[in-house]
Amino acid sequence: MTVNHHVRVYKSEETLPRERQLAWKIAEVAADPVAVDADVVDMIINRIIDNASVAAASLTRAPIVSARAQALSHSVSRGGSGSTVFGCAISEKTSPEWAAWANGVAVRELDYHDTFLAAEYSHPGDNIPPILAVAQHAGKDGAALVRGIATGYEIQMDLVRSICLHKHKIDHIAHIGPSAAAGIGTLLGLDVETVYQAVGQGLHTTTATRQSRKGEISTWKAHAPAFAGKMAVEAVDRAMRGQTSPSPIYEGEDGVIAWMLDGPDASYEVPLPAAGSRSARFLTPTQRSTRRSTRRRPG
Repeated sequence: MTVNHHVRVYKSEETLPRERQLAWKIAEVAADPVAVDADVVDMIINRIIDNASVAAASLTRAPIVSARAQALSHSVSRGGSGSTVFGCAISEKTSPEWAAWANGVAVRELDYHDTFLAAEYSHPGDNIPPILAVAQHAGKDGAALVRGIATGYEIQMDLVRSICLHKHKIDHIAHIGPSAAAGIGTLLGLDVETVYQAVGQGLHTTTATRQSRKGEISTWKAHAPAFAGKMAVEAVDRAMRGQTSPSPIYEGEDGVIAWMLDGPDASYEVPLPAAGSRSARFLTPTQRSTRRSTRRRPG
């Protein structure tokens, strides 16, 4: 069951409790300890295989070679065992944010992984590299990984259904920052407050223009979603250390909606799962998932 959340811009003198903010509602979904249905588990496994396959096909391309070299120049960060990088030996590891970066570039370079089109464009498989990297570093099991990926897909696709970015020339990575942060929050079993702060930072640091997908197509087109995943990992790390974020990030009078999207008079209806009912419904076997045939299409 889903609940539509009415989202609008609030002036600073208006009261908007955290519990009514979209970032908080997203965090509540991430912190809800609901089980993942068996058919959804099967599709998540398929999506992981899909991501690995398209990444393998791109390993010798220049953006991946560059991103991989960057990642391997950083040692494993404290507090974990490190994360692997596509195309490297299992013994070669880096810190999770840099693994999210390198693997995210490899996954997106060819634009062949899953696609969901609604009010906005999206490749929800972009959530997998950062969530997987954190899972490896933190030593989480497959069940935790599956739950994290289910949240990442759920949140990104709910945002994609309801909030259009491209008509305002904002790149669709702005939906990945919050969704990947939420997915990592689920993976790690974080509380609502911590995920809320991470979601706010994830959005705040990933709002960029769509020029990377216009004019002379640069290698940044592949790097952009990987950057969002890297920012999500870092946002969660900061939030876990007690650091806070701009608030309300969506609804504030100088926030994303007011100045980057539909303006101060805008409103949206964002569908999110009701408590205890998250099903990652977009990951069921009936999901309409298409593959890209060229890097120069809109995504």
